[in-house]
Amino acid sequence: MFGTVNNPKNNPPLKLESVLGPDTEVHGPIHCRGSLRIDGRVEGSVSAQAVTIGENALVQGDIRAKSVVVGGKVKGNITAETIEIKLRSQITGDLKTRHISIAEGAVFDGNCSMTLPSSSPIDLEHLSAEKADELAL
Repeated sequence: MFGTVNNPKNNPPLKLESVLGPDTEVHGPIHCRGSLRIDGRVEGSVSAQAVTIGENALVQGDIRAKSVVVGGKVKGNITAETIEIKLRSQITGDLKTRHISIAEGAVFDGNCSMTLPSSSPIDLEHLSAEKADELAL
């Protein structure tokens, strides 16, 4: 459960810092400065450096991070530099990203915008939901 987060750019792996276990249910926003793995259920927005959604997890809310790996279900929009959608995962919502990987067998129902400029990395410490909506991602 604890370990490293997948990093498709061949950079050193990110250390996994926070975990919401399979029996955990959160109502409301989650803000994490480091990496976060969700194996339970979240009803609210999620922001972190890196987010991994486990295969039995459900997130109902928007996700903002530098990298997102989805193995479970997401009902909400995802904004990230890198998004990886794994086999048997389900996403209902829009994606804004620079890099995307969708496994065969994954379900994605929404729009994908790949216009995030390389000179504009997502700065989570200064990025609020209102500011992100104002940016031309």
